[in-house]
Formats: sequence, structure tokens, C-alpha cells
Amino acid sequence: MFGLLEARAQQVFIPGFWDPNNQIERPQLTGQGTVHFLTDSSFPPLHFNGIDNNLTGFSVELARAACEKLGLTCTIQSRRFVNLLDTLKSGQGDAIAAAIPITGDLRQSFAVTGPYFKNPARFVQKLKQDTFDNKTLIKKLAGKRIAVVSSTTHEAFLQRYIPAADLKSFPDIAQAEQALKEGTTDYIFADGISLALWLNGTASSNCCTFVGGPFLESKYFGEGIGFIFRQEDSSLQRAFDYALYQLWKEGKYAELYLRFFPVSPY
Repeated sequence: MFGLLEARAQQVFIPGFWDPNNQIERPQLTGQGTVHFLTDSSFPPLHFNGIDNNLTGFSVELARAACEKLGLTCTIQSRRFVNLLDTLKSGQGDAIAAAIPITGDLRQSFAVTGPYFKNPARFVQKLKQDTFDNKTLIKKLAGKRIAVVSSTTHEAFLQRYIPAADLKSFPDIAQAEQALKEGTTDYIFADGISLALWLNGTASSNCCTFVGGPFLESKYFGEGIGFIFRQEDSSLQRAFDYALYQLWKEGKYAELYLRFFPVSPY
């Protein structure tokens, strides 16, 4: 990952997935009509219905900004998440802006931009003054009670890399969060988006805070998400790769990130 930048005024870390030394050339798009994006309306803060019932979210607004950067007319329509890839493949849309993980299988069937977001794994603890980097934190976890959702990649990661910890498995993230809030565990280890939403919401009662940094091991936590196109539309995919790089370089990416991640999962 390139360029983990700090927005100093807000003290929010903004990720960057583009190498500034790798200049992306703008492809020529000739005769391109309206680009119809597909998304899902139930995964905040990436894609959801806003208070006016219109689609919004980080992925949605990033798609709109990329279309503007390219001078393209775009629409965004909601479909059930499980149907997005089939809907795109059948030609009922031109692109997907949703949290579908990038995998080797996905690349074999579709054209995919580079990632514009990765959902890191994070540790959360009760409010303390301690701050550690990940290497120091891991050394301190031996014997500590760590809440984790059972049968997840987060549990597998802890079993593999922190076997001396006292893992407390829970059936869902809400119960794991409650255990930390009540003090029956010392930490939670889970996906950064869920934890950031909890920390920024009323349910946490300002009990807790992130500790350490993001864990981004792709074997466990995936390669991230990007815009998805049909394979025959690879020129459109390359154009949106260019647009995403420009939005990051010019600061629009940071502006949108701060809007939708007041507590950054990074």
C-alpha cells in the first residue's frame, strides 16, 4: 500500500493505493455513451440509501467523481448484492461500484480496476493512553483476552500469528463489542469498517479506541475492492483506473474519505 497519509486537521489517516512514481496515462474513449453503474443499498459507509433515500456512500460518490473527471455521463442503480455480477454480465449495467472482493476468479471473468479501498483488520481496546505499533502490540497480546467472531479469517489470523493469546470467540460482532465494553475481554480483533462504525456510534458509549495499526495481509483480509466491468470493456476499466489515480492525487479521494469515514478504519 502506498502513501498512508494523515489529514492533520481531522487526525484521520487516509489510505492511498497508488504509486506516485507510476504515472497512469489517460486512455482515449471515443463514442462512449452513458455508463450505468450498479451497486447495493445496504452496506454503509460504502454504498447505502441516504436520508433522502438516494444512493450515496464512499464507493458511489467515488464513481460519480470518476465519471466527472472523465467527462462521462453516468447513472447509478441499486440491485441486490448477490445479483450484481450476474446483472453486469447480462448487460443490464456497465460497471459495479460495490464491496465485491477482488480475487483471481473475479479477474478471470471481469475487468477490474486496481483497489480503491481495503478493509483492514484492527484491534480495539478500552480507552487508554497507550499507543503501539503492530510489532510492539503483538508482543503484548500473550495471555490477553481477545474477542473475535468465530469461524472468520480474523480468528484464523489470530490462531496462526498470536497463538499465545486467550481467544474468546463470539457468534457475531455485536456480542464481541459488548464483551469489550463490559470489560470481560481486553481487546476486539475484527474488520475495520465494523469497528469504526461502532466507535463512531452511540452503542460504544465512547468506551473504546483503536490500538496499533491496520493489518492488510491479503491472504486473510483480501485484495480490496475496485470498480468492475465486463472483460470486453477493458478500455473503460483503464479509463477509471486513470480517474481514480487523478482523484487521489488531486485530493478529491481524501475529501470523500473524510466525509464517509469520520473514524477511519485505518
